[in-house]
Amino acid sequence: MQYYLAIDIGASSGRHVLGWIKDGKLRLEEVYRFENGMQKKDGHLIWDTKRLFAEILTGMRRCKEIGKIPASVGVDTWAVDYVLLDEKEELLGEAYGYRDSRTQGMDELVYQHIPEAELYAITGIQKQPFNTIYQLMAVKQQHPEYLKQARTFLMLPDYFHFLLMGKKVQEYTNATSTQLVNAHTNEWDRALLRRLGYPEKLFGALAMPGTTVGWLKKEIEAEVGYACQVVLPATHDTGSAVLAVPSQKEDTLYISSGTWSLIGVEQKEPICTEASRQANFTNEGGYAYRYRYLKNIMGLWMIQSVRRELPEHYSFSELCDLARESQTFPSRVDVNADVFLAPESMTEAIQQECARTMQPMPQTPGELAAVIYQSLAESYAAAIKELEQLTDTHYEEIHIVGGGSNAAYLNELTAEKSGLRVLAGPAEATAIGNLAAQMIAAGVFADYREARTCILQSCEMKYYGES
Repeated sequence: MQYYLAIDIGASSGRHVLGWIKDGKLRLEEVYRFENGMQKKDGHLIWDTKRLFAEILTGMRRCKEIGKIPASVGVDTWAVDYVLLDEKEELLGEAYGYRDSRTQGMDELVYQHIPEAELYAITGIQKQPFNTIYQLMAVKQQHPEYLKQARTFLMLPDYFHFLLMGKKVQEYTNATSTQLVNAHTNEWDRALLRRLGYPEKLFGALAMPGTTVGWLKKEIEAEVGYACQVVLPATHDTGSAVLAVPSQKEDTLYISSGTWSLIGVEQKEPICTEASRQANFTNEGGYAYRYRYLKNIMGLWMIQSVRRELPEHYSFSELCDLARESQTFPSRVDVNADVFLAPESMTEAIQQECARTMQPMPQTPGELAAVIYQSLAESYAAAIKELEQLTDTHYEEIHIVGGGSNAAYLNELTAEKSGLRVLAGPAEATAIGNLAAQMIAAGVFADYREARTCILQSCEMKYYGES
């Protein structure tokens, strides 16, 4: 049996998932799971990369323990966050988390070098205050010595691949989230880098998902107990999740639902119009240069945060049930408002926003959950209408993949408010997409279409709304 290992690290947890083909279907086994989250250090939010890499190795060792040795491994993570390495290949500063406040005001400094509309026309990437372009401007303002000392820029999954096999490779899909890649050439925009004053030497050739980049270093091989190759997945987790959308349609509407909700379609060409910019849609790189034309919505971060703050320990399923019981509670919030990005208390942020907009303040867990789920579904429906206008396409169904595909109540609301049929699943879409890229590289699948056919035949889906 030939096994492949996906290491899928999200903002709140990570998992090691083995995949293989048996009887024509994709089989999965989660062999290791660990918690993740930003930590506070010296007033900033950072990622503990040493601990994360230790978790990567622990999960890889687990494969040896159960006697299922992968032929290859690939790591994916969330977008925009990165590290800078010096000439000794040591970290310069911290691996800052995207919710850190250091990027406040950096957008205006960037726009002193390039107007916002021109930046969008070049990169096609929606404005998010935490995009790498603004993070690097924060470095330039607060620690200019880091940019002078830096020899290497790596997105976080690129960094973990480097630690595994010793080669510095910059993967395309995650690179596009920096807002520094030209959407028309699919390479770093050198003129943009010069205008911003970011050292060009830090940005090398971009590699595509499915690229075999090397074998584990000997010391890593000795530590985990086996040798295997490193194959790039779409290292941006949404890029991997979209690869796993189980549909053969070229105009499939999807929501990659997790800590963030990414709602969009795949396009053969980027849409970098002013109307697209005003609607805040983005053109992220996808597998085989298929643009992920989507809108980034706050997603389940809000309910995850409220759940942690509640004195009672509720499961997400229980919170869905409580929200259903409180479905007549009338208040709604803009889920994309900056106040929900990293509040000290999500509960208080929701209550204060309701009070500010002259709406009843939610008090019970059910009311809080109802506000979140109802507001999310309404935000999805509004984004779908915008998407239909921008692509001049009418959609009849939505594929929801990722952990949020298990949120039955939210799926019901999405179908109700959008008027579209919802197909939910698979929940482990990111890991599946990661595995699919490795399997295509190994020749198990001829291309992404064949991989999606297998995924469709292998996963169970739930349906909501009219057929």
